[in-house]
Amino acid sequence: MWLGPEEVLVANALWVTERANPFFVLQRRRGHGKGGGLTGLLVGTLDVVLDSSARVAPYRILHQTQDSQVYWTVACGSSRKEITKHWEWLENNLLQTLSIFDSEEDITTFVKGKIHGIIAEENKNLQPQGDEDPGKFKEAELKMRKQFGMPEGEKLVNYYSCSFWKGRVPRQGWLYLTVNHLCFYSFLLGKEVSLVVQWVDVTRLEKNATLLFPESIRVDTRDQELFFSMFLNIGETFKLMEQLANLAMRQLLDSEGFLEDKALPRPIRPHKNISALKRDLDARAKNECYRATFRLPKDERLDGHTGCTLWTPFNKLHIPGQMFISNNYICFASKEEDACRLIIPLREVTIVEKADSSSVLPSPLSISTKSKMTFLFANLKDRDFLVQRISDFLQKTPSKQLASNTGGTKASVADPAPESLPAPQEAPEPPTSPSSPLSCPPSFSTQEVPTTSQGLLKVFQKNSPMEDLGAKGAKEKMKEESWNIHFFEYGRGMCMYRTAKTRELVLKGIPESLRGELWLLFSGAWNEMVTHPGYYAELVEKSMGKYSLATEEIERDLHRSMPEHPAFQNELGIAALRRVLTAYAFRNPTIGYCQAMNIVTSVLLLYGSEEEAFWLLVALCERMLPDYYNTRVVGALVDQGIFEELTRDILPRLSEKMQELGVISSISLSWFLTLFLSVMPFESAVVIVDCFFYEGIKVILQVALAVLDANMDQLLDCSDEGEAMTVLGRYLDNVVNKQSISPPIPHLHALLTSGDDPPAEVDIFDLLKVSYEKFSSLRADDIEQMRFKQRLKVIQSLEDTAKRSVVRAIPGDIGFSIEELEDLYMVFKAKHLASQYWGGSRSAAIHRDPSLPYLEQYRIDASQFRELFASLTPWACGSHTPVLAGRMFRLLDQNKDSLINFKEFVTGMSGMYHGDLTEKLKALYKLHLPPALIPEEAESALEATHYFTEDSPSEEALPQEQQEGSGSEDIQERREEKGTSPPDYRHYLRIWAKEKEAQKETIKDLPKMNQEQFIELCKTLYNMFSEDPMEQDLYHAIATVASLLLRIGEVGKKFSARTAKKPRNGAHGGDHSSATEEDEPPLPKPHQDPTQECQPPAAGDPQAKASGDTHLGKALQDNHVIAEGGSGEGQGSPSLLLSDDETKDDMSMSSYSVVSTGSLQCEDLTDDTVLVGGEACSPTAAATSRSGGTVDTDWCISFEQILASILTESVLVNFFEKRVDIGLKIKDQKKVERQFSTSSDHEPPGVLS
Repeated sequence: MWLGPEEVLVANALWVTERANPFFVLQRRRGHGKGGGLTGLLVGTLDVVLDSSARVAPYRILHQTQDSQVYWTVACGSSRKEITKHWEWLENNLLQTLSIFDSEEDITTFVKGKIHGIIAEENKNLQPQGDEDPGKFKEAELKMRKQFGMPEGEKLVNYYSCSFWKGRVPRQGWLYLTVNHLCFYSFLLGKEVSLVVQWVDVTRLEKNATLLFPESIRVDTRDQELFFSMFLNIGETFKLMEQLANLAMRQLLDSEGFLEDKALPRPIRPHKNISALKRDLDARAKNECYRATFRLPKDERLDGHTGCTLWTPFNKLHIPGQMFISNNYICFASKEEDACRLIIPLREVTIVEKADSSSVLPSPLSISTKSKMTFLFANLKDRDFLVQRISDFLQKTPSKQLASNTGGTKASVADPAPESLPAPQEAPEPPTSPSSPLSCPPSFSTQEVPTTSQGLLKVFQKNSPMEDLGAKGAKEKMKEESWNIHFFEYGRGMCMYRTAKTRELVLKGIPESLRGELWLLFSGAWNEMVTHPGYYAELVEKSMGKYSLATEEIERDLHRSMPEHPAFQNELGIAALRRVLTAYAFRNPTIGYCQAMNIVTSVLLLYGSEEEAFWLLVALCERMLPDYYNTRVVGALVDQGIFEELTRDILPRLSEKMQELGVISSISLSWFLTLFLSVMPFESAVVIVDCFFYEGIKVILQVALAVLDANMDQLLDCSDEGEAMTVLGRYLDNVVNKQSISPPIPHLHALLTSGDDPPAEVDIFDLLKVSYEKFSSLRADDIEQMRFKQRLKVIQSLEDTAKRSVVRAIPGDIGFSIEELEDLYMVFKAKHLASQYWGGSRSAAIHRDPSLPYLEQYRIDASQFRELFASLTPWACGSHTPVLAGRMFRLLDQNKDSLINFKEFVTGMSGMYHGDLTEKLKALYKLHLPPALIPEEAESALEATHYFTEDSPSEEALPQEQQEGSGSEDIQERREEKGTSPPDYRHYLRIWAKEKEAQKETIKDLPKMNQEQFIELCKTLYNMFSEDPMEQDLYHAIATVASLLLRIGEVGKKFSARTAKKPRNGAHGGDHSSATEEDEPPLPKPHQDPTQECQPPAAGDPQAKASGDTHLGKALQDNHVIAEGGSGEGQGSPSLLLSDDETKDDMSMSSYSVVSTGSLQCEDLTDDTVLVGGEACSPTAAATSRSGGTVDTDWCISFEQILASILTESVLVNFFEKRVDIGLKIKDQKKVERQFSTSSDHEPPGVLS
């Protein structure tokens, strides 16, 4: 690559000059390439250890003038090819011009200007791609790609100097972190370490410090533990590794590959050593943290943040903290965690003004809202810039408002005039239930209206006045009063100051009348609801009457959702629940519906309208409980893992006992999935939900620990899992809420409390108080850190389960051992995943549906199969291998969806590796018959049916192939199934039933092979032998066998000739037309003659695209001997027949000449045997035969005849019977996995600089 000219004072230190002219010098780095001796060894070591490793390319070009000692770098290159291209350009374009100049200064100025011009031109071409990585970084990326054989699609994120501990010896080198791989390279005094780990294989990643490894990063995969230390900034490195591993886990979870964020603002000039991807990942991390802290919608992007102070009127203080600005919100978080938190939606802002500065209040900024609240920020550094950014965002808000009024449903649509909502003066945001148009879906019938405008609790609760409830009523009234005072002091609605006082009030319990409103505010659901008016109603309308697996499950669970509550004992509540769950399943088909969602949603409906319940469910599923409700409840398993870890740390004695009983995993999953709603009395659990909406998952973990702690003595005395579960069940069932004004609802778990002495009641508020006192040290960022660690563990264990399930589904007669199958599965999965990050347009294979059975989740397409086939097949055929792979793929792709699953893949591999000579030949034979032989799916279904129905012996042409009719039904079913979101599992049951019914195929079932198919078979065999040590003997043998088989076919043709003789005795050239005219009438009549079965494929001519056919015809015209001994084997001449294989070595040519002269008995041949000439004597004749179907269809050969002929040659028998170890091929394949799909001309990875 061209470089901006930089001075070099000592040009020859560590470099060797290879080419020179009066103005330029081409140099190679010592230690790169061959030779170099001790100096080269030292330079190689220095390059790796010092900072130059990532920066020094192995070749460079310097500009020099005769009298000057100063040199200027103008270009560098990672390969000789690249640097030679630059050198030749300089010689051709600049040398003549430079010789004209008189002054050396002019020469240097001209060269520098020219090089800058070239770079500017290159950058102009690259600009549309947004390529902004600094030059030094690009050099590092090129070096990484060359060093590890990575393709162009693999992007480097960052690189760090560090030590890798190999045994007890640290190897200093460079760690390259790419989007999909962790790579390390070290070269110390001739000892080389090169390491590549895929992020999807990482099972553990942690930062630790031990006596042996001082402050190191540990990376574990399934088969190795790696330690890296001596980082300059271990915190930054570890954080980046965490992000990349997280992205990989996300990929395994839902096939969501890494996409660069195009919406990020580009810097004016690139940062010195930070790649665009590193900036992108840093921005993502900040955005996620920002959204999680303030519970903002998923598409909110942080624009910037700055230090400031906020005036808090409730305690008359200026609180220091950070102000965050994004496109729809201004937020504030105090430095002291509980002091104050504030969220101001820009849709609420009316005035932003700069107040006068003073010594007491420097750079103040005042923001007023529609609710008549004013917020005063001060100590702002770039106040003018800040005001400009806020005004820019505010200007965009009105246009969004227009969009919202016309029914827009974008996430950032503004709130349409909150003043229109019926609400008290001090609260522009509705305190209880907004009855504005956005809450009233228009399509509901009148009897359902109450559920859309208020919570079900208000509809079904008897409206008895508070006074009648005695002490409970008084307590509830006091709570309401406390909250009203709080609203008066701290504000109400979204712009409320959230402080430690707010948390105290939440812990004391939210009054029934305010619960719905506060849940909406604390969860952030309110923001999404007001910015998406009409969205829920639209979803309900679209989803009504749509059937899917999710709706089936929803119907099944509707009557199990809080059946004890009167609201769900009638159609009103059930209908509302059905609509909310169905609308959500329609919105988010990747989650669809999961058990436990019904319980949580039914509680949400008690306290809010349908629309409010829907947006609360969105907040829960998509933000507050990430991945909880997908098909594998990964999020709940992750938090359960955190709970076990916390139990180990905080309650070690109990943890051991619980592990021994195996009880934690079975009890805690329902606690997390239903937020205790399914295991506690409703009125108690709802208090935990109050705290959860304010504090997040931390509360659930604290309460779970408090429950175990309270029952520690009894649990330690338990002897089995059942006893422990009874203890915990009885305890939770007796957690009561004595302040609840709702009539008590019988709890299903009451059945567990049968016994002489019912346990003492526990007040829910006491339990919460204890949980905060004992376990409140948990912090949100610690929980996120633990979540990451557990997510690696959970997802990898799920992947292992999937692998075991898939391997178990493979029939026992497949021939591979369990270990080999597992290795093959890992290779197969890696190929599928590679399509996600290097595949480009392979969309069909990319999108994996986790709801499918494990066997169907990973599938590969034809191009990926070709790559795997090439590296794993024992039948290497040189340049013919891709052709063979394509045929194998068509043979295995039973349902014709252009994708194959692991079982189909293993079936194909087994055919080549296992079984005796007959089985292997049978597999090879099938690869040269339809459907494998058809280059494209050109043959119509009618022709295919015609072929199979006429073909009486081949009732079951292939072991896995169904008859075409039933196959098309399966395809139809598959297409229908793809139309709905969840799969129809009955489809798979039918397939498995068919597989079990499949009868064992015999060699008599195989159809006969026509002449063109036989020629292709011989071509394949020729290519297969080309690299074998016994090459010469194999060529002799196959020539003899082919010669024999051609004669057998001729003899068979004579015997099967009809009584009315066909005028087709070796018809050549002009005889074609007459032969065609006379032959065509009888062709459609069904023949009893078995040779007739070969006719229809010949008519379709599967070989239309096979290379070498027309050449074959010419060769046969010239040389009758080749026509017999080599037709198909006559491919003996690559120059004639393998037009796509011009790279054969001289040995192939010599072996061909031996075959053609030595092993064929020319004197035995008659004119009749030169049969292929009639088939393709010239290109035009070949074309005619293809279009008119006039190939010699009477000639055919059976599998038994081919088998018998091959058995006569021991060298062929030995070739097919020798065992090949697939394990070695799998290891080799893993090594080169990364080099597939690379088109760069880098030197091979073995040649390391």
